[in-house]
Amino acid sequence: MRDILKLARIQFALIALFVFFKLIRPSILKNNSPEWVKNTLLSLPNFFEAVIGVLILTGIGLYLNLRVLNEKRRIKRNLLYAIVPIIGGVYVITQEMKIHNLGGNNVYDINDIIFSVIGLLIGYLFIVITKPNIYPVMEK
Repeated sequence: MRDILKLARIQFALIALFVFFKLIRPSILKNNSPEWVKNTLLSLPNFFEAVIGVLILTGIGLYLNLRVLNEKRRIKRNLLYAIVPIIGGVYVITQEMKIHNLGGNNVYDINDIIFSVIGLLIGYLFIVITKPNIYPVMEK
């Protein structure tokens, strides 16, 4: 469970960064900031959504893998680490392309897709580096 808490701490830090950028966004968009700064600021929520989504899906996947699947049917951790960003990517990209509208009101923008893909890759790197796992509790 310690690994899940590590993922949760990373998510809280990302949420704090998200809120910070959300708060400074109006003032930067009003100023004569360079266009790339404005584009980056408008697409950052997609980046954070992708990273946090990968971390949340990893935690859920690890938990379900241990608690729901019997020992014979469990998915190997490395395979789970590879599947999660794919599932997250399908969700995020289809949302951006307006195939579904489960995450809010989106406007199609190629920068949003680019930031989402970068977020998925960063999320995957977090997972590969931290190698989170849930260990079965030994019965007494």
